[in-house]
Amino acid sequence: MPSTKVLTVLAFDYGRKRIGIATGDTLTATAGPRPAASCGATGPDWAAIEREVRSLQPHLFIVGAPYNADGSPGALANDASAFAAELQRRFGIPVERVDERWSSLQANERLKTQRASGERRRRIRKEDIDSAAAAVILERWLAGEHA
Repeated sequence: MPSTKVLTVLAFDYGRKRIGIATGDTLTATAGPRPAASCGATGPDWAAIEREVRSLQPHLFIVGAPYNADGSPGALANDASAFAAELQRRFGIPVERVDERWSSLQANERLKTQRASGERRRRIRKEDIDSAAAAVILERWLAGEHA
């Protein structure tokens, strides 16, 4: 018999400047963007990530796995893997990976459509795209995709 426990999930779209964040759960099978965390020369803004973890109390993390169009590991693959490992080390929460190919393009198109329809009023910022991409990654996991 399948588990009926509802899992809260936090997803990340790792980038060298920003890390997109989204949340969702297995009951509604929907994902929504959260504020992106900065990432710089000293690494991710762990304080911002910790605030999200403390606030949302997730059961699972999903981290996008960057691949090139041909399926080979992308330029950020090692960094994203290191980020995923550090998430698990810091918070003791399991991490799963999902192929993130074209998630930023899909997120950008989604945001443009929302803006054109009037559903979204303010302009689209890069951090909006990053967190919308994290939502796309989470939606893929909720649909059963895994890296």
